[in-house]
Amino acid sequence: MADTIVRNVQTSHGTIATEMTAAKGQDVVLIHGNSSCRAVFNKQLQSELVEDYRLITFDLPGHGDSGDAIDKQRTYPLPGLAEASLELLETLDVQNPVLLGWSLGGHVAIEMLSRGKPFRGLFISGTPPVGADISEGFRGTPLKGLAATGSFTPEQAGVFVDRVFGSEATHQLLKAAIRTDRDFRTTLFSQARIGDKSNQRQIVSSTKTMTAVVNGGADLIVNLDYVDAVPYSNLWRGSCIRIPGAGHAPFLQNSNAFNGCLREFLHDIENA
Repeated sequence: MADTIVRNVQTSHGTIATEMTAAKGQDVVLIHGNSSCRAVFNKQLQSELVEDYRLITFDLPGHGDSGDAIDKQRTYPLPGLAEASLELLETLDVQNPVLLGWSLGGHVAIEMLSRGKPFRGLFISGTPPVGADISEGFRGTPLKGLAATGSFTPEQAGVFVDRVFGSEATHQLLKAAIRTDRDFRTTLFSQARIGDKSNQRQIVSSTKTMTAVVNGGADLIVNLDYVDAVPYSNLWRGSCIRIPGAGHAPFLQNSNAFNGCLREFLHDIENA
């Protein structure tokens, strides 16, 4: 892995563990998914991308090496996660980055975009930009309700990680699922707070920010037909991309193809 700088950043939402590479190129902020951690992006931090771009990863509040949120009702709903991420970037003096969000991280990135801040690009994976009807972006309940469950037993964490990562599931990712704050999932999906999020379908249908949508072709969690049919206002190369041989985590399951798409996207942004 490339040499990285690891730092704990104090924010009004709590302590956030960050990691970044040392390159001086375009900043790319990678945001992980529900009950995961920044280590999911190790195959990006180990790639040639780090020679030309500064990759910035962090553990969301209540995840990985970050602390649990100081005020969970403030931070754990989607708008709070976006505000915590924006405050982190401001503290790090990261300006006009490309946002790369996976699964929940993609929803966080779209929510950040809704705040009117300047971003060079948006790259989402495993993230259906949903409107009022959240269910239409997903394929039934492949996670068996675990995405909204409180504390995981080791057995539940194993099922969750296996369904999300498949053959790329590791002990580190299992530990991350178990570590996640027991209040995170229940607060995120609370019926009292889930409606607080923006209409993400409208956001990606009106933004001027170049948007790449890159999914695993065999994703069993996301309704890819729904994702492909969203009327994006500035869709990179005019269509959503499906990576063969990959499920919900294509950056792990077919990292060469995923990294190639990301490099091409960043190249096109630089030359736009």
